[in-house]
Amino acid sequence: QVQLAESGGGSLQAGGSLRLSCTASGVGTLAFAKYCVGWFRQAPGKEREGVATRSPSGTTDIADSMKGRFTISRDNSKLTAYLQMTGLEPEDTATYYCAAAADGQLCNLRFSDRFNYWGQGTQVTVSS
Repeated sequence: QVQLAESGGGSLQAGGSLRLSCTASGVGTLAFAKYCVGWFRQAPGKEREGVATRSPSGTTDIADSMKGRFTISRDNSKLTAYLQMTGLEPEDTATYYCAAAADGQLCNLRFSDRFNYWGQGTQVTVSS
């Protein structure tokens, strides 16, 4: 059974930076390399929204409001995906979830229902 575990959340002031990590278990490196990985977030009282995805080939899809501030990367040898966040704003406060899809096709935010593995989430709180 594939499991995902996020880490790196925390509280910080506006303008700061944070890097979230998502480490998979229950899967080998060769299989993980074929996965689509993504990050999503959900703020209190709001629907979940897509943040970023990265395909097996390295193609990324970043939500418009986060372009230029957030970067998604992955290290398949470590079974880990990262979300580097800079210029954080109070509006970025949310629980951030990583997700993975064993099928690496159609790897972008429009197809979030294809993600079949989800982490438990890590909280990011940005104060003004």
